Amino acid sequence: MKNLRITLPFLILVFGLMSFKSLTQSSKYKCMIQMTNYTGEGAYIVISLINPEGDYEQTLYVKGDDDEWYNTVESWWDFYGKKRTDIDAITGATISGGARAINIIEIDDDKLDKGYKLRFESAVEDQEYYKSDVEFDLTSQNVKSKIEGKGFIRYIRMMPQ
Repeated sequence: MKNLRITLPFLILVFGLMSFKSLTQSSKYKCMIQMTNYTGEGAYIVISLINPEGDYEQTLYVKGDDDEWYNTVESWWDFYGKKRTDIDAITGATISGGARAINIIEIDDDKLDKGYKLRFESAVEDQEYYKSDVEFDLTSQNVKSKIEGKGFIRYIRMMPQ
């Protein structure tokens, strides 16, 4: 009986440690995308986390929910098309010229100020594709700022939630 009293707490501890999953703290950011005044179809926009080596690490949000057109966001498609991860929970409608959209994106806190970047790619049917319409270093300062775009995006504005 004495061995049972020692063994039972030990087993509970072992199983507890085995099932413990380290939780990474993350923060939510309000991200407003203001589009330029272009004519044509709504833009597909992909917001990606880019690691310090310049490779895709994670898809944070996709504006455009018809997966038939994902391949028009060419560079991201090379990454996503191979993995085919489920992105249903992070998609929304395309954004038309002159319009704006506000979405919430979640970023792991341990990515800030560590050499990561946020990339906003944009593509419009039968028009241009911009691999780095907006791209900036993921710093504590930049997640509170307005950053100009180079293509279909006029600017984005980030605000911590």
